[in-house]
Amino acid sequence: MTSAAQILRSKPHSTVYTIDAGATVYDAVCLMADKNVGALVVTERGKVVGIVSERDYARKIALMSRSSRDTLLRDIMSSPVMVVPPDRSAAECMALMTEHHIRHLPVMNGEQMLGLVSIGDLVKATIADQQFIIEQLEHYISGQRD
Repeated sequence: MTSAAQILRSKPHSTVYTIDAGATVYDAVCLMADKNVGALVVTERGKVVGIVSERDYARKIALMSRSSRDTLLRDIMSSPVMVVPPDRSAAECMALMTEHHIRHLPVMNGEQMLGLVSIGDLVKATIADQQFIIEQLEHYISGQRD
């Protein structure tokens, strides 16, 4: 089974966009739009303290009639952050995401963030693993008939 570290290595773009907890929600939305991403890792003094996503904006700003220009990220970010070590399998990551209703997981080696895996990354890795198994079984079966 593919590990979180292997998934990170296979991603064509490994940049994880971060933003300070003291920034405004408006700043975060602008950064997400500019970078075409759905979530940002929120940091404070260089440490991961939360995640903010488009979903957080929709539910905690737009639906509550709050101002994105006046609200700080620390007031709406999802925290504490669920993280995984690099050796965690894709299946374990997917189970964690499903259980906690989250779509992004920072991959951490101690205090160092190695990257971010999304539910889409995990689905892609799972499909690739299953395709490999199918191909191996097909070779095994066809080899038995020869």
